[in-house]
Amino acid sequence: MIELHSSPTPNGQKIMIMLEETGIEWRHIDVNIGTGDQFKPEHLKLSPNNKIPAIVDTDGPGGMPYTMMESGAILLYLAEKTGKFMPKDARERYDMLQWLFFQVAHVGPMFGQANHFNSQARNNQYAKDRYNNESLRLYRVLDNRLGDRPWLACDEYTIADIATYPWCKGHRDRGIDNTAFPNFMRWFAAMEARPAVQRNNDIAAEIRERMSRAAEGQPMINIYDTKDNAERLTRATSR
Repeated sequence: MIELHSSPTPNGQKIMIMLEETGIEWRHIDVNIGTGDQFKPEHLKLSPNNKIPAIVDTDGPGGMPYTMMESGAILLYLAEKTGKFMPKDARERYDMLQWLFFQVAHVGPMFGQANHFNSQARNNQYAKDRYNNESLRLYRVLDNRLGDRPWLACDEYTIADIATYPWCKGHRDRGIDNTAFPNFMRWFAAMEARPAVQRNNDIAAEIRERMSRAAEGQPMINIYDTKDNAERLTRATSR
């Protein structure tokens, strides 16, 4: 059993898709970052960096419970545990690792920053231009890569595709279309045709609704205002 302590953000959905694809038994433990659940001591035991997602594998290595944080590492763990979505061929495996790390190092951080400045700092034109331009460049990298292969890493579907898809759901807001990015759009449609991805999208909506109901009447924190985060972490971990 995999316990997924998370929210249905792009990084959280990476793991949800993987769990749905593999068919492994799992359940979602809601971590509402809007109410500060990520700073609770019980979550920090799983994710010392006060982020989501984190997992607890109740049947980890040696048959003992095992805890992990960091979505890219969790995907690798689950791929090795289940023997799925990781190429057996050595060259293709290294290709998969490159594109998984490409998502972790580039797509996630740059798309996330673009989303932040577009919604929270609309008057900061420099930051908006910087991250929107970089996001557009990254879509071009993806389109170029997909020009001669069906999936990001190789001819088979891998965790590199799983990692990248949730971050690309907002492509229409960036003007990404079939005319300029046909290879990316073909890949995106193939991702959305997968039953596990469709289940993820439905589950994500259900979790958001459940978390919204549970948060009614609770004090909220401004997740975009980071000035108090170090102090929150200090309070939560003080002995």
